[in-house]
Amino acid sequence: MVFAMGAFALEDMALKAAARDIPIGQAVALFGLGGLVIFALIARAQGAQVFHPDLRSPVLIWRSLSEIAGRLFYALAIALTPLSSASAILQATPLVVALGAVIVFKERVGPRRWLAIIIGFIGVLMILRPGLDTFDPLSIFAVLGMLGFAGRDLATRASPATLSSAQLGVAGFAVLTVAGLVLMAVAGELRPLTLAAGGFLVLATAFGVLAYGALTLAMRTGEISVVTPFRYSRLLFALILGVLMFNERPDLMTLAGSAIIVLSGLFLLSRSKPEA
Repeated sequence: MVFAMGAFALEDMALKAAARDIPIGQAVALFGLGGLVIFALIARAQGAQVFHPDLRSPVLIWRSLSEIAGRLFYALAIALTPLSSASAILQATPLVVALGAVIVFKERVGPRRWLAIIIGFIGVLMILRPGLDTFDPLSIFAVLGMLGFAGRDLATRASPATLSSAQLGVAGFAVLTVAGLVLMAVAGELRPLTLAAGGFLVLATAFGVLAYGALTLAMRTGEISVVTPFRYSRLLFALILGVLMFNERPDLMTLAGSAIIVLSGLFLLSRSKPEA
């Protein structure tokens, strides 16, 4: 899980670096296409259908639409805002999933878990700081991306178990390609691919495939209650890469908000059983 989170952070870093030379929509589309080809080859090598019929089920269609929204807005967030703050806001996804589980799956949530969810959202507000001079409207993209990923995770809970990791990878990178094409259509801009941007896209694709494979392995073979908290290591990797690669300097409020989000999420994980 730690390896997966490190690889995801490197994927974000490479995609952000590529977007310095080419439009973010073009970068996302090429990145998605590369991952799609790799996972399609893996699926074929395993003797499986590339596009499984279950991908057309209502639940997986909703999952795909949610992932398009998540990928689309999070890609804009990492391209236009600091990597460290975008990644910190993304860590609030489990809080939204817990809230969505109450609404969608009628799960029981006790007062302490409600308090953890509320405190976690306060952490998000500390990073966003709406109404203050330091508020960056572009940071809303990270919030919208986080909501999209939460919708994807909720749909994944109800997804059929007939799909292999490679088939899910095909679906994930296919919708990523669509998200990139949507961005390209909105921006109406296309630039020649530079050597630097191409190299970063190759790195992003490699890290993305490795991260997805490691995450799947962790969730399918490890004890979920043990491995899931290590998802938050992604924030640490993002902070380090943001400082080293993009000269970011997160302020005290951003760091405090990030810590609150992580602690709230860890408390939710520790209270995974419904409270009386």
